[in-house]
Amino acid sequence: MELAQFRTFRVGAADLNGQMRGKRLPAAFATKLDSGAVRMPLSALNVDIWGEDIADSPLVFETGDADGILFPTERGPVPMPWLTTPSALVPMTMRMESGAPFLGDPRQALRFVLDRYKARGWTVMAATEMEFNLADDKGDALLPPIDPRSGRRIFAGDVLSIDELDAFDPFFTELYEGAEAMGIPVQSMIGECGLGQFEVTLNHQEAMRAADDALLFKLLLRGMARKHGMAATFMAKPYPDDAGNGMHVHFSVVDEDGNNVFNNGGPEGTRTLHQAIAGCMEAMRASSLIFAPHGSSYDRFAPGAHAPTSVCWAYENRTASIRVPGGAPAARRIEHRTAGGDINPYLMLAAVLGAAIEGIEEDLTPSEPITGNAYDLDLPQLAGSWEEAIDLFETDEFISRCLPETLIRNMVMTKRQELRRFTGIPESDRWQTYLERV
Repeated sequence: MELAQFRTFRVGAADLNGQMRGKRLPAAFATKLDSGAVRMPLSALNVDIWGEDIADSPLVFETGDADGILFPTERGPVPMPWLTTPSALVPMTMRMESGAPFLGDPRQALRFVLDRYKARGWTVMAATEMEFNLADDKGDALLPPIDPRSGRRIFAGDVLSIDELDAFDPFFTELYEGAEAMGIPVQSMIGECGLGQFEVTLNHQEAMRAADDALLFKLLLRGMARKHGMAATFMAKPYPDDAGNGMHVHFSVVDEDGNNVFNNGGPEGTRTLHQAIAGCMEAMRASSLIFAPHGSSYDRFAPGAHAPTSVCWAYENRTASIRVPGGAPAARRIEHRTAGGDINPYLMLAAVLGAAIEGIEEDLTPSEPITGNAYDLDLPQLAGSWEEAIDLFETDEFISRCLPETLIRNMVMTKRQELRRFTGIPESDRWQTYLERV
């Protein structure tokens, strides 16, 4: 895409909460992008959910709120088809003045992890399944959307209903067209069991591209919903008594010859697969803050509610937090099922893939795979509260080997500040913080 065709364009990088922070620039500035001419405070990528600086952060007063330098990612410019004025977004990533990666940038944190695979000659392939709700937020409460055909409010979920998908056909048609224009490989769209709830699957591809596309799809979906008079949200639990939103990640690893290192020709998978599973299990409790990063995230973790809360793994069992799907051995992969829809895709993949490579390099061995219903078994659990998740993430030694120190420090400071403010917001108003920020 040529930026010269637009009068203005945007540059932006994802902060810790997956919000794009950046600038609007004139078309004439396009020639300067690759030279590092776009400067922005390092602290901008580590603000809280409301966009406020983090009190006592070393990125602010201690360093004089120093600038970092934004460079375009390999993703390249993408159109913003939800806007009335033809516009483009250039996804960026942050570097220090010295040229070193800024590891408080979630995208750079994922690159940090993927470089460990690259050093072995390996490439990680990943796919995402993301659940979301269409909603009506025009009043003082969040409500299910209006059925465009009848003019009446949706009153029940309708899992895998073609009829419900067709009710929103103009919206989904334009959403698919927008995804194609942005180069986002949308595969299937299905109706889920919640009120106005749907799930989208994006194609299997290189992990960084998968994370880029998951973030861009969130922007597209929210923008396109507004264009059609609705809100769209990835909140983990939009309605207290209804289904929550999750995000599942499937990943495999291929070597330099294109062979899947998890495939041994049979259903059980290789020793490498089991090492990766063991790493994911070792990090799971302390990774709760990544899988459930917000105050409302913990409402989703209810026993029997299809949100895996136990530290376990299984073959072809959707009650387990880590599932090894069946199918052809060449496609042997890990499905990580714990995260809410409100996660930052870069941090989700960084945490999971960092744990997996640590398990491989430390030659860890997992417990036996479970059988039956994981909710009926006495198993270790994810953190039970936001506060506990923050503490675990800060102090766990295994996590410190999986993720950059800078990222861990900044995440902890950010979430502690959010926790303090969140507790003062009435429960009936908390959805307004998260509706379109996650």
